[in-house]
Amino acid sequence: MNKTPVAIIAGPTASGKTKLAVLLCKALNGEVVSADSMQIYQGMQIATAKPTAEEMGGIPHHLLDFQPLEKPFSVADYVQLARKTIADIRHRNKLPMIVGGTGLYIDSLLQGIAYTPSVNPQIRAEFKEFEAQHGSQALHEELAKVDPHAAESIHPHNVKRVVRALEMYRVTGKTLEENAALSHVKPSSYQACFLCLGFRDKEKLYQRIDARVDKMLEAGLVQEVKEALQNCGPTAVQAIGCKELLPYFAGSCTLGEAAKAIKQSTRHYAKRQLTWFRREKQAQWLWIDDYLDEEQLFQDALRKIQDFLKGYCL
Repeated sequence: MNKTPVAIIAGPTASGKTKLAVLLCKALNGEVVSADSMQIYQGMQIATAKPTAEEMGGIPHHLLDFQPLEKPFSVADYVQLARKTIADIRHRNKLPMIVGGTGLYIDSLLQGIAYTPSVNPQIRAEFKEFEAQHGSQALHEELAKVDPHAAESIHPHNVKRVVRALEMYRVTGKTLEENAALSHVKPSSYQACFLCLGFRDKEKLYQRIDARVDKMLEAGLVQEVKEALQNCGPTAVQAIGCKELLPYFAGSCTLGEAAKAIKQSTRHYAKRQLTWFRREKQAQWLWIDDYLDEEQLFQDALRKIQDFLKGYCL
């Protein structure tokens, strides 16, 4: 089977993926396919750190800013949309460049498998927090809405199984029964040049994260999240990683304390992203602090993708 060539620029938040990807797309006649589970949501430009029109540099960016914040969106939904988008880009003889930090999206797209997903700490924590706030019966009712058959077979007090069933639905968009029927491997449709950005010195990444959070606050993050909270509720706000502002809105902490909490939470998120990508056997790591400057990083990434593309007709 002839596989579709794709390039991937992955890595933790604030590592400079968008800037590098735009330069590479300009050099390689490419278009960006976002792989970011928060940037899919409409609005929330600041909270999700979506690239501005200027940062996009005239390069088409797909799968950004299209999903209503209050509506669920599964990994299966992402894969379906990404496949269509990649096919369209290739039909126009351009290079699809998958760019983002959501490893589960990238894995699910590349590996072409329907599988029982591994534990997703972020999603699991969200459901556990819901149970802590609203109780096990309310959590069970959430399961009944999306997977009534599973809800019938799982007791409301068996919180662990309820959470797992909800987690699987969130990740795959399918019920427990449907996932069981699809637990076979499908061949991948893609051949990838998988580049992953990172820092050998983690403090340099943390400095970037802190600077980004400060910039987001200056740009109006608080007002943006407040409006989302009023329009869509706290669950939606948690989905975009801004739950640290909820205590500030409730008057139980200062803005400075909330900002510190956002920075710490973002650092933890970056650590989880790095842990995920370290498991990627295909990944070629580009350690940013090994390069003299951004131009040298760009040239190395460009060479790697050009070598990969030899033999493909683009």
